[in-house]
Amino acid sequence: SMSMGQGLHEQEKLSLICRLLHQSPPGEFRQAVQDLYVLVQDDELVRQEAAHAGAHHNKNNFTPVQVNGSTVLLTHYNDLGGNRFFYPQDKFSFEFDHLSGVTSKTHLHSVMLDEGELWRGALQKGLNAYVNRHFPVGNCCVFKKSLGKRQMFVACIEAHQYHPSKYWNGLWKSDWTFALTPVMTQVTGIFLLQLHYFKDANLHVTINKSISKSLHVIDRSQFVTNFVKFVKAEDNMIHTAILENIQALSEDMWRKNLRRKLPITRTFMNWNELLNDQHLKTNVSSKVPP
Repeated sequence: SMSMGQGLHEQEKLSLICRLLHQSPPGEFRQAVQDLYVLVQDDELVRQEAAHAGAHHNKNNFTPVQVNGSTVLLTHYNDLGGNRFFYPQDKFSFEFDHLSGVTSKTHLHSVMLDEGELWRGALQKGLNAYVNRHFPVGNCCVFKKSLGKRQMFVACIEAHQYHPSKYWNGLWKSDWTFALTPVMTQVTGIFLLQLHYFKDANLHVTINKSISKSLHVIDRSQFVTNFVKFVKAEDNMIHTAILENIQALSEDMWRKNLRRKLPITRTFMNWNELLNDQHLKTNVSSKVPP
């Protein structure tokens, strides 16, 4: 690997670093950086590119970080520039080092308590209750943006399980965008699931889905309830569809691997009953007739 790194031109090194870092699946970015240090043999160049790619990786994957006892998602929506991020719920900002994963320089970040902020807080509370019930380990943040006179809201959800020792990593994330408009608003959701399995294989699975629905806006409490119901229903539909596809894929693989075609009956097999029957037969046949 040393000779490979030394044999590469500067531009080739740069291209290799950028390509590998941008391709690194969720939960594997730091390992990719460590591998590149060995492969490229140019620590300064790797560090320089990893800082840029790390920011992109973390914001794209809604990476959760612990700051002052709160879990904050790193996203494009709360990025203040200069590696600073804002947490609207507890009204503070902080600096984040994308290479080391260290947070620092936490400051208060004042927010006007207007109608929009009251809506954002109510949405955060409702969504948080749902995420805590629905996901084994999930996080969410609701952000507010102003576009001219319109108040825009973005609700971000992420749930991940990273198990490199068991050779798999997975990320489930979604964001839900809408404007605060009277009577009716259009909610647009973008969902992404990424899985990577790497024991005796290198299997990447990516599932994308976009969703759009109109929701009535009567008052804050009613809208939060309806919004959370909508997100829950869509999450459940996607989850069910994924399980059905896995089942279909599994059956397809069985069909291809069997030498002769056998019917798939989807009948539940009572293995205990079969074992008991076999045990009785064995006992009967082993008895010597008088």
